[in-house]
Amino acid sequence: MHQPALYFRVSVLAAMTAGLALAQAPASSKDAPSPVTAIAVTGDIATPLSLKAEDLAKMPRQTVSVTEQDGSKVEYEGVLLEEILKRAGAPVGNQFRGKALASYVLAKAHDGYQVVFALGELAPEFGNEQILVADKRDGKTLFGYQGPFRLVCPNDKAGARSVRMLETLEVVRLQK
Repeated sequence: MHQPALYFRVSVLAAMTAGLALAQAPASSKDAPSPVTAIAVTGDIATPLSLKAEDLAKMPRQTVSVTEQDGSKVEYEGVLLEEILKRAGAPVGNQFRGKALASYVLAKAHDGYQVVFALGELAPEFGNEQILVADKRDGKTLFGYQGPFRLVCPNDKAGARSVRMLETLEVVRLQK
């Protein structure tokens, strides 16, 4: 057999072996479940929390409808961020005055993504934003790269603040 034919056969065999290896590889990291198992609520609060799915299931539940980029409607279910922060001892009601207005929540995702929310925009007396810590989408548990927890901001025009793979909610007070 002359050299070009041998080279061609070896190349085809190598390509087939590589294809077989890729076909047997685990699903992409996009579909792999997130290693997040709980949301840590930390920072300048009275009661730091570690909330698992079963903890959220016992809290008051809300649903919000969001329009996807393709125009389809998706329904998310979970607990209002305000409710979680209240349970952690963040300032609410009559406490939410003066210096407390210079406080914010830093939401951190497992992949390093971060978003800030002013506490004032969450408070019913001020912004009254209904930000949801979701654990379900269209009645099903959030999958892979979506969850298991996700912030959903239904009034945002773009989804950039809807943090997926939510891992930490840190309350920061700029003035004490």
